[in-house]
Amino acid sequence: MSWFFTNLVAAILLPPLNLLLMSLAGLLLWHKRPQIARILLSSAFFLLWLFSTPFLAESLLRSLEAPPLKLTESTFSADAIVVLGGGSYLHAPEYAGDTVGTASLERVRYAAHLYRNTRKPILLSGGTPLGNSISEARLMKQALEQEFNTPVQWLEEESINTLENARYSYRLLQKAGIKRIYLVTHAWHMPRSSMVFKAAGFEVIAAPTAFTTRHKIDLLAFVPNAGALHGTQIFLHEAIGMLWYRLKS
Repeated sequence: MSWFFTNLVAAILLPPLNLLLMSLAGLLLWHKRPQIARILLSSAFFLLWLFSTPFLAESLLRSLEAPPLKLTESTFSADAIVVLGGGSYLHAPEYAGDTVGTASLERVRYAAHLYRNTRKPILLSGGTPLGNSISEARLMKQALEQEFNTPVQWLEEESINTLENARYSYRLLQKAGIKRIYLVTHAWHMPRSSMVFKAAGFEVIAAPTAFTTRHKIDLLAFVPNAGALHGTQIFLHEAIGMLWYRLKS
C-alpha cells in the first residue's frame, strides 16, 4: 500500500476530516431524514469540541506512553540504538535546504543523550515518503554529527512507515549480529513501534522521548484548541495502527 493511499485513508478516518464528512452527511440528509441529520450534526459538533479539549487529548496520549528509560547495568546489554525518523523540514529557508523536522530533532537529541551514557552505535531509520531527495535518516545524521557531535554507524534510507522501519533495520543489523536494541521514538509512538520491531525479530528496550506533560490543570485545559485536536488525532492514528497490525498478524 502506497504512502499516499495509506495517509489518505488515515485522513478520512481521523479528525477533522471524519467530522467534516459527518457534518456533510447531516446537511445532505436535512430534508429527507431530518432526525438522522440532527443526530449527525450534533454528534459532529460534540466530538469536535471533545477532541479539541487539551485535558482529553493529553490524557489519551499519556495512556499510550511507555515509561522513561532508566539506565542501569542490566539495560547496558543492548547492542545498538535505533532512532526512528519523525519527518523532515523541507526547503527550510534559514538553512537553505532540507533539515530535520521538529519530531525528528526531538528524537536525535535524546539519541545523543543516550549515546553519551551508553556509547552504543546508532542506526537511523527513515526514507523519503514525500519523494524528496534527502532521506530522513541522512538529515538526522547531519544533525547528530554536526550539532550534537554524535557519530552514526548505520543509515536505513528505504522505509516509509514504521513497519518498514522495523523490517529494514532488522535486515541491516542482522548482518552485524545485533538483535537487542534501544528503540528511540516519541513516547506515544512507542507501543506501536515496539510491537512491530519485536515482530521483526528484535529484542527491544524502549527509550521513549517527548512525553506529554502539563505544568498544571486549569480552566484552559478544558478550552478547545487546534493543538489538542492534533493530539487526539495522533492518539487515534496510533490506536488504529495497532489494531491494523494485530489484524494483519
